[in-house]
Amino acid sequence: MEEHVMINSKKYSRMLILAALFASSVGVMASAVAGGGQAPVNLGQAGTFAILSKAGITDVFRSAVTGDVGTSPVSGASLLLTCDEINGKVYTVSADGPLPCTMSNPSLLTSAVNDMEAAYTDAAGRTAPTATELGGGELSGNLAPGIYKWSSPVVLSTDLTLTGGPNDVWIFQMSQTFNTAVSSSIKLAGGAQAKNVFFAVAGATTLGASSHFEGIILDQTMIAVNTYATVTGRLFAQTEVTLQMSTITAPR
Repeated sequence: MEEHVMINSKKYSRMLILAALFASSVGVMASAVAGGGQAPVNLGQAGTFAILSKAGITDVFRSAVTGDVGTSPVSGASLLLTCDEINGKVYTVSADGPLPCTMSNPSLLTSAVNDMEAAYTDAAGRTAPTATELGGGELSGNLAPGIYKWSSPVVLSTDLTLTGGPNDVWIFQMSQTFNTAVSSSIKLAGGAQAKNVFFAVAGATTLGASSHFEGIILDQTMIAVNTYATVTGRLFAQTEVTLQMSTITAPR
């Protein structure tokens, strides 16, 4: 009888282990479904930067940037923020930027810029969009996670709410320009996170004065952030970034 009890005990332990493994696998699958089937865009080395550009950063004082800032291959002289406007590290390919806070690190910047460009290619190339030409280029309302694609210019003239969980992903593919209106706002609801919202823009991006933006802009040309606009996200431009008394905060 004692041997029979021990055998049953071992079988019961194996059943518990199998049940735990099954529950774990179900949890992983549920997490994937919760993300709408989309993985976040991999930012690589660029993922530590709040602002990264290839042609420089101009600024109307006083802006406030929380997160690392970098520009390459243009020289540090084209990074026109001052040290007291940046709460983070400042990287350039040469030491002629806003000293004494500038650090010269060409190898890091080369990797980061390559990863920034790869991230744009990834985001812009995702297939099977949830919707195409939504609103005829007028972005507003409440959008669930997914991929949204436009071949025409896109304008955010009022407010946009992105509702989803903390693992959900939004990708906006814009083959022309993207403009947000004065005092417009992007809002996140239901636990959605700015780090999982990606805007792949082929043309220039302009954020309106006093507007609020949530997400990561991967722009093939330039990004202009107008007076008193605030951003919780990252600004990655393959040409330049311009700020005007703007507030940029990198998401965690």
